[in-house]
Amino acid sequence: MGKCKISAGWKVALWVLILVLIDQAVKMLVHFNLEVGERIEVFSWFNLCYVENNGFAFGMQLGNFGSGIDWGKLILSLFRMGMIGLLIYGLGVLLKKGSEVPEGVIVGGVLILAGAIGNLVDSIFYGLLLDTQDAGLLMGKVIDMIHLPLFKWENCPSFLDFLVGGDGYFFGAIFNVADAYISVAVVYLLIFQYKFFK
Repeated sequence: MGKCKISAGWKVALWVLILVLIDQAVKMLVHFNLEVGERIEVFSWFNLCYVENNGFAFGMQLGNFGSGIDWGKLILSLFRMGMIGLLIYGLGVLLKKGSEVPEGVIVGGVLILAGAIGNLVDSIFYGLLLDTQDAGLLMGKVIDMIHLPLFKWENCPSFLDFLVGGDGYFFGAIFNVADAYISVAVVYLLIFQYKFFK
């Protein structure tokens, strides 16, 4: 009997699914074991928190434009869907090129896609399913839980304020596993795969 060979596209889909399931499992563990706003210091430089983020990466958000509907949230959810469609299409194009494309580029694309889908799942369903939100379809908040207060940064230049949290710590933002996938992939692609993108 011949071996069943899995296509590159199915391998990519499987990895994306596994990564999204890990992200969702961590979020559910946080939701069912911590109260919103609760913080646990694991190490001095690593805290577990439970934050419901209405916006996108690292707590940034769009306004609601002064109406009863959170238009910023709705636009963000629709934007995420569009970006996921583009990422799927782009990965498909890269996979068709075969060995011309470094494996690292595909890995980076898989991480970004998994991160985007992980946060989209929160936006679509958490407003309906989680008792702490009750916000409706496409209006769910993303669950964040990782806080890395690495060191206090006194007198941070104003153009780098986004790197410092409200508590004055460098990298004081609270983020989740999906955000980490995206951030690690972008840094990796910029440092190690920049020649491909030329």
